[in-house]
Amino acid sequence: MRNYAGLALLAGVCALNGFFLDALPAWRQAVFAGLAVAAYLYGRRVPVARGWLVQAVVAVPGLGYCAVDFSIGLGAILSQTVFVVLPWLAGRFRRQQAALVVAGRDRVARLEQEQALIAERVALRERAAIAADMHDSLGHDLALIALQAGALELSTDLPEPDRAAAQRLRASAVAATDRLRGTVAVLRDGTAPSVPRDEPVAVLVERAIDAGMAVDLHLPNDGEPLPPLLDRAIYRVVQESLTNAARHSPGAPVTVTLEQTSAQATVTIANPLRDNITRHPSRGCGGSLARPDRKDAGDDDGSGLDGLRARARLAGGTMTAGVEGAMFVVRARFPTAAP
Repeated sequence: MRNYAGLALLAGVCALNGFFLDALPAWRQAVFAGLAVAAYLYGRRVPVARGWLVQAVVAVPGLGYCAVDFSIGLGAILSQTVFVVLPWLAGRFRRQQAALVVAGRDRVARLEQEQALIAERVALRERAAIAADMHDSLGHDLALIALQAGALELSTDLPEPDRAAAQRLRASAVAATDRLRGTVAVLRDGTAPSVPRDEPVAVLVERAIDAGMAVDLHLPNDGEPLPPLLDRAIYRVVQESLTNAARHSPGAPVTVTLEQTSAQATVTIANPLRDNITRHPSRGCGGSLARPDRKDAGDDDGSGLDGLRARARLAGGTMTAGVEGAMFVVRARFPTAAP
C-alpha cells in the first residue's frame, strides 16, 4: 500500500505542477526535473504491481479540467506523462532487466551444480562397478589359490620345508582376500552391475575343479539361451558361492544345479556345513583355510552376498542364502523374460 501512495504522490505533484504552463517560472521547471529523477528511481527500486492504474487515477482531474480549459488540462496530463510515467517505466524496465540477469546467473549456477552432481554420481557408479568386479573376480581367484596351497600343505609326500612354505602361501592368500574385502568395503558406495569375463558357468566350474574343489554340476539338457543380463547374474551367483565354499568350508563337496523352464530359471548351490564335511585330502585343503571365528560355509562378511542380492534384483529375480538341514544353500530365481 505504501508503494502505491509514493507513486500516486509523485504523479499528483507532477500533474498539479503542469497546470498553467503558459507562465512557467524557473522553480517549477526544476520541480519537473526533480520529479523525473524521482520517478525513475522509484520505478528502478520499488515494485508496484498496478502502477498503470495509479497513473490513470491521478490523471482523472486533468481530464476533467479539459472540459473547462482544454489546453490547461492537456498540459497537466502531458506533464504527468513526460515527467513521471515515462521515467517510471524506464526505471521499471531497468529493474526487471537486472532481475532477469540475476535469475540467469542463478540458473547457470544451479545447472553447474547439477552437472557436478551428475559427474559425481557417475564416478560413484564406476567406483562401485570396479569394486564389485574386484570382489567377484579377484576374491574368487585368491580363494582358489588358497585352496591349492592347502592341498599342497596336506600332501603326505611333501617335505616339511615345502609344507611350511605352502602353509605360508595359503595364509598369505587368505590375508590378501581379507584385505581385498576391506578395500572393496571402502570403495563400494552401493552396488552396481559389472561385466565379468564372458565365459559360461561350466567353464567356471571346470576351473574350480582344476583348483581342487569337488563340484558336481547339473545343467538342463535342452535349456534355451538366457538373456545376457540373466546369464551374467547366474554366473556371479555361482562364482561367489564357490568362493565362499572354498574359503569357509574347504574340502566340502559342492553341488551346482541350474533348472530352467519357460518362465523361470533357478540356480542352487549347496554344500555341507563345516561339521558335516568328510575330509578328502586329495580333493581339498582341510579345515585350516577357514577363519576360526566362522561357523559354517555361509558366514560371509556380507559384501559378496549383498552384491549378489543387488544383482538378482537388477535382473528381476530374488536370492536367498542360509542353512537348510545339514547344508548351506544359496538359491537364486530369475524370470526368463527380460526384466
